Amino acid sequence: MATILVIDDERPIRSALREILEFEKFKVDDAEDGLAGLSMIEKNKYDVILCDIKMPKMDGTEVLGKIISMGIDVPVVMISGHGTVETAVDAIKGGAFDFIQKPLDLNRILVTIRNAMDRADLVQETKVLKRKVHKALTNEIIGESAPIQQIKEMIDKVAPSDARVMITGANGSGKELVARQLHEKSDRSKSPFIEVNCAAIPSELIESELFGHEKGAFTSAHKMRQGKFEQANGGTIFLDEIGDMSLSAQAKVLRALQEHKISRVGSDKDIKVDVRVLAATNKDLRKEIDENNFREDLYHRLNVIPIHVPALNDRKDDIPLLVDHFLKMICEDQGIPLMPINADAISELKKLDWTGNIRELRNVIERLVILCDKEISGADVKMYSNPASN
Repeated sequence: MATILVIDDERPIRSALREILEFEKFKVDDAEDGLAGLSMIEKNKYDVILCDIKMPKMDGTEVLGKIISMGIDVPVVMISGHGTVETAVDAIKGGAFDFIQKPLDLNRILVTIRNAMDRADLVQETKVLKRKVHKALTNEIIGESAPIQQIKEMIDKVAPSDARVMITGANGSGKELVARQLHEKSDRSKSPFIEVNCAAIPSELIESELFGHEKGAFTSAHKMRQGKFEQANGGTIFLDEIGDMSLSAQAKVLRALQEHKISRVGSDKDIKVDVRVLAATNKDLRKEIDENNFREDLYHRLNVIPIHVPALNDRKDDIPLLVDHFLKMICEDQGIPLMPINADAISELKKLDWTGNIRELRNVIERLVILCDKEISGADVKMYSNPASN
């Protein structure tokens, strides 16, 4: 149910609007002047605001200006009994969605509200799409600590080559981000970047996923399917959690690296592929080799350039920069003004044991943004950083 705020100093106007809008199944709040209306806007989320221009304490033009300056994205329809063309133009220029003159035509009010809501939906959809494109195109590594500076320098040196890279580090430390930076700074950046999570694919399907299959190769193979290596041709394939790959699939990956050829499941035809291979794991592959879980020859093929991504506990000086980055991203996603965080909160975040690394930090920041009111404090961090304790 959409919620509408009516700000008008005339009680009969507020009552009439409430009656008709509630009849149309809207939820309605009302305020008798600009100051009261602004206070309600700060505390609640509205889909449309109807605001009179001439009011005591704070007029509608000031309310509109405050809404815009606070970054609150809501359509505002200005109403006035002293309207002229100039007044209407000024209201629209000031950021209002529309201007309606008194006495109010209730049919026009309803049409305007629905148009405002339709436009708001389109704007929101556009923002979501823009954010997705922006996230897909920007994979900046956040941090200025010595370990992160070393990784950035290594990426700059290695990216232009076709050298294979083995990225190691704990879960949630940012291994995928390193892989994406290597691709984006390479000569292959305009070609596909294909990611394969080897741990998420059942062992009996990994070969089909990587190399594709021919129609009829197995029971559910109803048509020919290209594998990830073919999809990545000319670009980069990122084999995430490669330590979980089956030995049979490892043998085929080794052949692809040696001969630059693959064959689909159910076919003996060779297909040439030009792919740069990046791999990542949170496992100790040396130990896996000793336990006959990982091929040593494949390890040496992949481990041309080793890059280790440090745990967040080893780079806590980067926490303020990471927090700032996540706050901006999350508040933008939520469509709310940037939430401030004080020094005490940053200090408390630095004290925590980040076993989940960057991923855990992002989750905590999102939790704080949702649960805190106006500013994130040290007390908030203590209260909400560990959900199991609440």
